[in-house]
Amino acid sequence: MADYDTRNTRIDCLDGLRGLASLWVMVGHALLLTGWRLPVLSEPDLGVDLFIILSGFLMVFHYQLRAAKEPWELPSTWASFWIRRFLRIAPLYYLLLAVAFALGPWLFESRMIIDGFLDKAPQSPARYLDNGLTNGLMHLSFLFGLSPDYAYRTPLPDWSIGLEMQFYAAFPFVMLLLKRCGWLKGALITAAIAVAIVSTAGLSGVHFPMPAFLPLKMHVFLCGMLLALGLDAERSKTFLYGAAALALVLLPIGGDVAATKTLMRVTLVGVFFALLHDRLAGGALGERLRAVSSSLGNRFFHWLGELSFGAYLWHLIFLQPIAAYFIGAFGETISPAARFAAVALILVPLVYAAACTTFFAIERPGQKLAKRLINRRRPQPVRA
Repeated sequence: MADYDTRNTRIDCLDGLRGLASLWVMVGHALLLTGWRLPVLSEPDLGVDLFIILSGFLMVFHYQLRAAKEPWELPSTWASFWIRRFLRIAPLYYLLLAVAFALGPWLFESRMIIDGFLDKAPQSPARYLDNGLTNGLMHLSFLFGLSPDYAYRTPLPDWSIGLEMQFYAAFPFVMLLLKRCGWLKGALITAAIAVAIVSTAGLSGVHFPMPAFLPLKMHVFLCGMLLALGLDAERSKTFLYGAAALALVLLPIGGDVAATKTLMRVTLVGVFFALLHDRLAGGALGERLRAVSSSLGNRFFHWLGELSFGAYLWHLIFLQPIAAYFIGAFGETISPAARFAAVALILVPLVYAAACTTFFAIERPGQKLAKRLINRRRPQPVRA
């Protein structure tokens, strides 16, 4: 909207949404691994999709905030962007990757207990037991998401981390395309290129065990990007960008595209749009949306959002042994609901305690290091 100045505006709902997305993934996996099913919550991949939408939104939002002092046409801006994103993701990921490799055999044994009890197809041993040099280098370099053989080959839920790093690598060039062609036209061209790559890969017999390859989820990133571009647009264009985002999420690529899942993704985009543009609703509805958005920005949700990355990376390391213990100790003597409740009661505090510890010990120092490196690279003003 014309009076919506992103330079002076804090988007309250962002903290809460990314915190809830992480919690959704954790709860969803806990439900799946304890054998209890609840509608929507038992779909952790939708929580990942929400993360992806938020990531696309935040990258464009930050681009708009920094456009004056970091012109996107300069390669130095790209370097600053990549330094900032790499040091936001890599330090904690490398630590958890080492933990996952070290605990791989124990986690594999736990998962075998779970899968056997729930009568599920067993996991590939390579996902837990491959500590080889090639697998390590593929993950250290973040190239694993480009290979079907390595995209899903650690005990971590890191297929989405590789996907995210591919998005960061491509983002400057996608933004240049969008600026050259026009935001909407450029987004549609980018989506068309992604669909063409996915179709070609499918015809060539290339299939990923998880949607870890950027073209499989580029349309979901674009949804968030268009929603961010709508913040500074006129009212009619804001709705146009929102409609385009809804259309993009309907593309039948990138994981489970069953009708119910697609409807849920459309709902996620619609809810996010409504929270971003509560002013457009007006009246009582606008006030309610504004109240919800404000609540999602309170202190509790702020910290839930700050700890979301750590919670996402840590949760499977704790979840699988805990779930295996309750299955081994109690079996069918307790109901799936009771099993889930017992696991969650132990899991959630442990995960957030670990996430809080590593946030202050690893994540925040990484962010500060990125700022120092970027400031060191900038030319200093010449004093008279």
